[in-house]
Amino acid sequence: MKIAAAQLSCAPADVPANVGRVAALAGQAREQGAELVVFPELVLTGYELEAIRADPGLWLDADDARLDPVRAAGVATVVNCAVRTDGPRPALTTLVHDASGALVTSYAKQHLYEQERDVFAAGDRDGRFELGGVRFSLATCFDNHFPELCARGAADGCRVHLASSLYGTGDGIRERAAVYPALAAGLGMYVVLANHVGPAGPWTGCGGAALWGPDGLPLAEADGTTASVVVAEVAAA
Repeated sequence: MKIAAAQLSCAPADVPANVGRVAALAGQAREQGAELVVFPELVLTGYELEAIRADPGLWLDADDARLDPVRAAGVATVVNCAVRTDGPRPALTTLVHDASGALVTSYAKQHLYEQERDVFAAGDRDGRFELGGVRFSLATCFDNHFPELCARGAADGCRVHLASSLYGTGDGIRERAAVYPALAAGLGMYVVLANHVGPAGPWTGCGGAALWGPDGLPLAEADGTTASVVVAEVAAA
């Protein structure tokens, strides 16, 4: 199976514009033979926490019609956004749709980072799904700094770990380089990182969307400057 990791700069607090950008990159991934494409954290709004807190119109539902262009892209997608809950706060949620546009699963970020705790409700369950005979685990940015969460996916038979994230320039570059190759090698899993590139709320995304093999070595890696997708083959076993 070929999997793509995406990086892009988001339009601040503009869901329709970002849906268009995501759908376009999903189409590029499909044209390169990918069956699944992973997008960064809060890709439908950008990392605009104050806007998300103030405007429930930026919160989506799992079946939200605004996602139709993404669901129609003809490739499975992993899209992270603010999703409405039964409570007063949204969850920082990853929605997984298959190539037909059907919802496969959702995962709410469990380990909220600093100011996110004032905006979102934390998730309380792990994310898993299977596609094309391959089993996947899900995590969002800061989640990946908790090895026990990722190890549960490996113990549950997952072959590929998908990370929708935001790492900025400076310390973010070093964290990205330290966490993900070590995660892949330590768990013996493929690891896929999607990241922002360019302005992202209070940060500047460092790009570097990438896929690593179970030995921790990179299979494909984007630069730190442009919106793009990188694609690599993942073996089922």
